[in-house]
Amino acid sequence: MNKIGKIAFTIIGLFILLFFIVDYINDNTLKYNDYNGNVEVYFIDVGEAESILINNKGSYMLIDGGNNKDGKVLVKYLKSLGINRFNYVIGTHAHEDHIGGLDYVIKEFDVEKFYMPVTAVPTLSYEDVVKALNKKNIKYNVPYEGEILNMDDMKFEVLSVKDNKDDLNNSSIVLKMTYKDYKFLFMADVESPIEEELLSSGVDVEADVLKVAHHGTRYASTDKFLSAVNPKYAVIMCGKDNDYGHPHKQALNRLKNRHIPIYRTDLDGTIIFKINKDGITVDTVKTNTNVEDK
Repeated sequence: MNKIGKIAFTIIGLFILLFFIVDYINDNTLKYNDYNGNVEVYFIDVGEAESILINNKGSYMLIDGGNNKDGKVLVKYLKSLGINRFNYVIGTHAHEDHIGGLDYVIKEFDVEKFYMPVTAVPTLSYEDVVKALNKKNIKYNVPYEGEILNMDDMKFEVLSVKDNKDDLNNSSIVLKMTYKDYKFLFMADVESPIEEELLSSGVDVEADVLKVAHHGTRYASTDKFLSAVNPKYAVIMCGKDNDYGHPHKQALNRLKNRHIPIYRTDLDGTIIFKINKDGITVDTVKTNTNVEDK
């Protein structure tokens, strides 16, 4: 090979090397940008009740709103995070410890879509929510099993929802959140009959984070169900020294036997999961959202 040929060969080689370097940089930049921004799941400490906030880079979903007495402090906390609008507000079922504060949320924030089971119950909490929706002309949507709710690049699948006024807990909306490679399973207040139904249906319940059903009752989180979910983390939402003895030791033992890290709002306060390019991180913080502690 003459001198000119060697120079040409070297130049071609450098161009090829430069192409691969640029491609590598672009690929990793895209991967980083996929996780650029705040993706967070807040399990808000509202005592013996539930309220869960999902932030997908400035798009928001709120699942449940605590008790009636939690409404004002919950609104104050949500506003402190800079929120003024929700893409979705979900009432998992019509018990006061889940929808009690939602009328305050509906009054104080713009709500694009509201979902709750069809079951109507003659309680003050339920009526307050319906009145708040009507006053702002917000539609009461009833989800169906298999329905997909999209929030930008985040997906929520309705795994279960029933219409049974005699069993509001097992009528709860069960949601599975998927973001990139990460999955969260929100079990609301369902118990073992719904867990068994989900397993029998063949639906995929595997998740990285499990919001343990019904405040950690012994009547849920069966061995069979936990094996199918195979969570890396478990979250129990309950109040200190509550009248129900939640979480029950049977449920705790089933989680501990699998060496699943357990976070509890009664012990840890508000629990915040953050998703970024390095995976999932967990923070806990004491917030002024638990009226029972005041």
